[in-house]
Amino acid sequence: MQFQNVLFDLDGTLTDPKMGITQGVQYALSRFDIVENNLDTLEPFIGPPLSFSFAEFYGFSELDCMKAIGYYREYYGDQGMFENVVYPGIPELLQMLVNQQRTLFVATSKPTEYAEKIIQHFGLDRYFQQVYGSNLDDTGSDKSEIISNVIHKSSLEKTNVMMIGDRKYDIIGANNNGVVSIAVEYGYGSREELLDCKPTYIVETVEKLKGLFSEEGKGK
Repeated sequence: MQFQNVLFDLDGTLTDPKMGITQGVQYALSRFDIVENNLDTLEPFIGPPLSFSFAEFYGFSELDCMKAIGYYREYYGDQGMFENVVYPGIPELLQMLVNQQRTLFVATSKPTEYAEKIIQHFGLDRYFQQVYGSNLDDTGSDKSEIISNVIHKSSLEKTNVMMIGDRKYDIIGANNNGVVSIAVEYGYGSREELLDCKPTYIVETVEKLKGLFSEEGKGK
């Protein structure tokens, strides 16, 4: 695991954002007179760009997707982003990686503005050199593009970069950029979804993720 630069997805990888995201989507749908009382059915919204999800799951037009994203932001920007929980063991993992002199980045489809506030709110900002995300209008939210931005704007060597995430978008993004990936099963992607994308590694828990980065596997 000799990788100096480690990229982390945010939702479903560093934190469990279910309540904030699903209730934000629930609120947006209600503005279209769509009632969804079961938040579990909205879990597929965790991970991919919102515009994709509103179109894919509710057949929204491009215009309605933009309206829905605006409604979602009304809820999420006010309270939803903090209806969120850091997965147990994540701070310890991040501290271990920093102690190994690795450089950490957040690479998320979430707007950069929200992602920065979230990691600061939970005290995770001390571990990361920079946060890379999308724009508030949902542009620039493709994970392949985001990973590419991290590599090029931070002048990283692809052979020394690893991406960690819980959804197929993270693994596909890593593959498209020619970097190593770790798929984590404790988030919101199923094992089948993750394996279909052929990650370099797949782990079930935060503890097993930590185990991959042993003291013998220090960054270069």
